[in-house]
Amino acid sequence: MYRVRAAFRSRASELLESGSGKFYRWRPRWTARVTSQRQYQSQIVQDGQDGRQFRMAVLGSGPAGFYTAYKVMQGINNAKVDMYEYLPVPFGLVRYGVAPDHPEVKNCQDKFTEVASAPGFTFIGNINVGQDVSLKSLTDHYDAIVFAYGASKDRKLGIPGEDQLNGIYSARDFVGWYNGLPEFSRLAPQLDLGDTAVVIGQGNVALDVARILLKDVNSLRSTDITDQALATLAKSKVKRVRVVGRRGPMQVSFTIKEVRELMKLPSVAFEPINRQLIPSNIPSLPRTAKRLTKLLMEGSTNQFTHAEKKWALNFLLSPVRFLSASSTTRSQLRSIEFARTKLIGSDPFDSAAQVEVTTDHQHISTPLAFRSIGYQSEALPGMSELGIHFDTKRGIITNDYYGRLLSLTHGAHIEEPLPGMYCAGWVKRGPAGVIANTMEDSFATAEAIIADWKDRAPFLGGGDGWDTLKHEVAVKGARTVSWKDWLRIDAAEKARGKAVGKEREKFTNPHDMINVLN
Repeated sequence: MYRVRAAFRSRASELLESGSGKFYRWRPRWTARVTSQRQYQSQIVQDGQDGRQFRMAVLGSGPAGFYTAYKVMQGINNAKVDMYEYLPVPFGLVRYGVAPDHPEVKNCQDKFTEVASAPGFTFIGNINVGQDVSLKSLTDHYDAIVFAYGASKDRKLGIPGEDQLNGIYSARDFVGWYNGLPEFSRLAPQLDLGDTAVVIGQGNVALDVARILLKDVNSLRSTDITDQALATLAKSKVKRVRVVGRRGPMQVSFTIKEVRELMKLPSVAFEPINRQLIPSNIPSLPRTAKRLTKLLMEGSTNQFTHAEKKWALNFLLSPVRFLSASSTTRSQLRSIEFARTKLIGSDPFDSAAQVEVTTDHQHISTPLAFRSIGYQSEALPGMSELGIHFDTKRGIITNDYYGRLLSLTHGAHIEEPLPGMYCAGWVKRGPAGVIANTMEDSFATAEAIIADWKDRAPFLGGGDGWDTLKHEVAVKGARTVSWKDWLRIDAAEKARGKAVGKEREKFTNPHDMINVLN
């Protein structure tokens, strides 16, 4: 049994916002149970459950899924891991979210391939959990299930015109489109309607969008960006990009690396920032804030007045509504109305400073806008029947910070962790951070699994996993993809790319991927 029941009961109130039943993640006091990463690199759990082989299902084949699988297989002797993926191909965000001009970020695929090549690992692609196989069926055939399926939706602004006008796109959709994500292969963004684009949001994805719009398309031709995207970008008329945020430069979410790349783009200039938004004591700022502030103040080497293309960071603006060029149905975006905001609190330069909306408004004319205010996870079919609580407001599965799922019944009553149920990555902590953050987060989940197995904590009933379930899935007519199958698809994409001088040319239709195998 869990040794921490008393801790759960004594700290339960800390999970709730008074009177609302809203969950907060908290750091439980049983940290001694979660051995450090370094210790688990050399400590192998031999027989935590009477010598029984540990079998785990991982839902999602992105960084969170692979890093969790890697650490569990390293920490539990003879563990077997079955990884389920909705698409026929693996790697999730690494394949479809990392910008094509950042190939070094995709090097983690080499480690994932190494994991997938291990004898105890099975990849099951092109399978829809909830349709081809139910969550209930998975619980009947595994010791543990790890939810690591990331964030499939994006957050909306919720303002007039957002869903009614042409020319407004989700940054997630746009990134997926130029990276070949099948879901967005028909997006067809109109980049030739004007010279200005507005990106709402000031995180790394927002800067990715700005960089791809401004970059010389010829510099992308050797990357794995799709040919369809290259053709569209070649016709783009965008010469100026405004990246707009509700707060100030001291509260931005993007990283130094991302903004530095934009500053160094040839023939692209950065509009100088209002000096009043920057603290006077730059040398005394924390190291990261100091480096970022200096970079923003130095700007780009290209002169703003003579540059072919330009970009700006516009601060203290909150979107109010999108305005159309006419009153006709599905008319074209003409401009965006913003309300000016002002920083509040004792220190407006604090990274956590908030804003309040003023009565002053500003209009920015543009036929093209991208919404980039964050991604969001969704619940899977069958979760509620298993007692899994999905926090729809925060877009995460309710967990104990280390990845153990917590049940929620009778309104907001907290019970024990759900035996054998874990989560990792964005569905565990929200869509924030870079791949390195996901790795650390996933290792923490894996270490919790290893510790629970060693301590003989309750798990699911175990079983033969995919060895049994594949027969159930076959009856439904699903055509699953193995790791060997993926290697064939991978080789075909590389051959297509080589023919046109690229690293690879991705298939953007799952049927084309399957046809390679047929």
